[in-house]
Amino acid sequence: MLSLIHLKVLAAVARHGSVTKAAKALHYSQSSVSHHLSRLEAETGAKLIQRVGRGIRLTPEGVLLANRAAEIVGRVDVATNELAAQVGLQAGRVRLAGFQSAMSTFVPRAAEELGREHPGVRLTLIDSHPVEALRQLQRGEIDVAVIFRYADTPIEAEGFRLTHLTDDPIHLVSDRPDDVIANHGDSAWIGGCERCQADLISTCERAGFTPRIECISDDMVVMQALVAAGMGVTTLPGLALRAHRHSGIHTTRLDGYARRIYAATYGDPPDPPAAQALVETLTRACENADAGT
Repeated sequence: MLSLIHLKVLAAVARHGSVTKAAKALHYSQSSVSHHLSRLEAETGAKLIQRVGRGIRLTPEGVLLANRAAEIVGRVDVATNELAAQVGLQAGRVRLAGFQSAMSTFVPRAAEELGREHPGVRLTLIDSHPVEALRQLQRGEIDVAVIFRYADTPIEAEGFRLTHLTDDPIHLVSDRPDDVIANHGDSAWIGGCERCQADLISTCERAGFTPRIECISDDMVVMQALVAAGMGVTTLPGLALRAHRHSGIHTTRLDGYARRIYAATYGDPPDPPAAQALVETLTRACENADAGT
């Protein structure tokens, strides 16, 4: 069975006359467009594209299939738009996966607003690390993933579309007030997940030392308890401290250090109405939280 995505890519290449222009129109990478074309040729057993100098042209078989593809894609788009207009946000389902501190701060506020504005939409929430949330999104198991990215972390493969929600400042967490990270070159450190540890190491190296990580936990409650017990120092983002704050710790915001929070969706725009409404409520929830800090 032919894939609708592959047909959409072929129709775009035929319409724009090049892989580069088709990729730009579809918001795909050029490698993704080439991959879809190769898969389509494998599925059909026909040569659809020819290389001509530095450009391409469709073979007769490619022209035939591209014409049909444009018709099929157009009919699907019309049907989708008609259905969305008919159903709107009176019913349906939207599924979100997000990381722990987001799920315990702004996501519930967004869920409350979505339920108030669109009571017919059923919302499912899943607690997932960003890496797994993106996998779930790509597999079609969820509709929206709330993720974070540190400055040095690349965005995963093509197909994901990101809406920036907020920047989450990083704090030094220790047992003394008004602390600075340079004081802890010889201290024991508490590290988080693999990616969080990489950012912690990078942060400390910018302060002139490599941290000695003695304890590892991906639980913000445990990490704060270990700091309060004198087991070491750590860094935590602001959302984690909003969600839970141990009475025995002190925090100092690290200027110039933050992680970026995104709502991720997958596939061709536009998003389904319920997913789009959820992203909009997430954006407002973060804006309201930022305004209140």
